Amino acid sequence: MKSVLQVSRTRVSREKLYKTIFAVLAFSSLIFLLGIIIILFKEGLPIFSSVSLMKFITGAFWYPTHEPAEFGILPLILGTLWVTVGAMLVCIPLGVGAALYLHEIANPRLRAILKPTIEILASIPSIIYGFFGMVVVAPFLQNLLRIPTGLCALTASLILGIMAVPIVCSLAEDALSFVPRSFREASFALGANRWQTITRVTLPAAGSGISTAIILGMSRIVGETMTVLMVAGGAAVIPKSMLEPLRPMTATIAAEMGEAVIGSTHYHALFAIGLVLFLTTLVFNLIAEVIGRRYRLKLGLDR
Repeated sequence: MKSVLQVSRTRVSREKLYKTIFAVLAFSSLIFLLGIIIILFKEGLPIFSSVSLMKFITGAFWYPTHEPAEFGILPLILGTLWVTVGAMLVCIPLGVGAALYLHEIANPRLRAILKPTIEILASIPSIIYGFFGMVVVAPFLQNLLRIPTGLCALTASLILGIMAVPIVCSLAEDALSFVPRSFREASFALGANRWQTITRVTLPAAGSGISTAIILGMSRIVGETMTVLMVAGGAAVIPKSMLEPLRPMTATIAAEMGEAVIGSTHYHALFAIGLVLFLTTLVFNLIAEVIGRRYRLKLGLDR
């Protein structure tokens, strides 16, 4: 009897230990997030004692080393916006189209080949994409379009769009797999062909999940650093076309943080850019989470 009680107590104590370990691991991510937020606010907010928030956001010039220094990040925000929009125009048709083909059209053998191939793109380091864009894509576009330099918004958009395809494709395919088979069967029973079923039944039913995939792909594009640093051109000016060099916010932080004196106004300005970037991607991810949760509740996958 005692041995049975000892075994039971030992099992209970082990379960408590395992529960504690996994709880610590789960909350560690929250601790890291809080630490990042605290550091960004601590190091970023002092810039606003020298520059007003409105002038910082809407200022048209970023010249941190000039006298007097200019800390307007509007060119950087617009550069990020141009590259993001251009990349989304590339990755949405490719990503969603690939997901539709893999899930709705491709036979199992072809799907077994194409799906891992697309997912391999996600494992390639971003610096490889940047190197490929700088060495291959930029000279090709420069010769094709007869522009002064191939390191421009168009090149960055193409490379970032290809980088985001695996994320959009994988998540969009997951959303399509959650659509009940009965929806498609009912559509076919009513006389609809495959194209009508895909466009009028499957896509609307998976719309929330696909929207989540697109928003997360956008977050991936906005947060990319090395690729845009290598292929966007690095000009901190307000862009006027996709064929001109520009500099997104991430590239600015990566290019200038090593030169900024710790504690200087330039140093705090770079942290403020990081704060703006963090809040932007946080909003995108929260929107994606809300949309995804509503989608799961709609299909009865969440309690």
